[in-house]
Amino acid sequence: MMHACRAALLPVAGALFAILAAIMATPPPAVAAEDVDLLLVLAADVSRSVDQPKFQLQREGYAAALSNARVLEAIMSGPNRRIAVCFVEWSGQGNQKLVIDWTMISDEKSARAFGDQLAEAPRSFADRTSISGGLEFSMVQFTRAPFSSKRRTIDVSGDGTNNSGNDVMLVRDQIVKEGVTINGLVILSERPLPWNPEHTNPPGGLGEYYRNNVIGGPGAFVMVAENHAAFGQAIIKKMI
Repeated sequence: MMHACRAALLPVAGALFAILAAIMATPPPAVAAEDVDLLLVLAADVSRSVDQPKFQLQREGYAAALSNARVLEAIMSGPNRRIAVCFVEWSGQGNQKLVIDWTMISDEKSARAFGDQLAEAPRSFADRTSISGGLEFSMVQFTRAPFSSKRRTIDVSGDGTNNSGNDVMLVRDQIVKEGVTINGLVILSERPLPWNPEHTNPPGGLGEYYRNNVIGGPGAFVMVAENHAAFGQAIIKKMI
């Protein structure tokens, strides 16, 4: 009798195991990405030509700009009243780092938290200048963003021409084809580099170099910071 009961239960147990295995093998339902008005990658140059004062003004400028009242007003004026931002530092080919991962900015508190985190992070590199590498790395960040937006923008700041990695114009053109806008914030150098004067002061000026080689997409623009005091205001205008 006992053997008969066990034999009768075997098919039931087998069916239960099969059901449990199917449940465990089924991937969880995809969670819809939260909508924001803009996905923004802030990509900052930390190559050798960016000395410590320039490095600090980039960091402090971006941190202060996000919590600026006019910038917050612009952020909250969109239909979703929020944007998502990540911060990238780049230098030579293969030298790119995600300093702050995707973060939603929706009010002064979240903006200040992002700025505080940025101010405390150590410098990533001090190598050559691969604008193309920085753009390629920035583009990858959009594929892993936990937020969704039809507007995707890379804001790249730098003080020199592309001298490492892939052709920057080819990279720019490919990114623009994907519907991403690239804006530029140029930091001018008062004195050319002794070992490579055309790197920071190319013919026609660095602003013109960025216009011709780096920026692209709908409404793309270049802003030029001529000195330390101008940089903070340039970032605020650029962010707005």
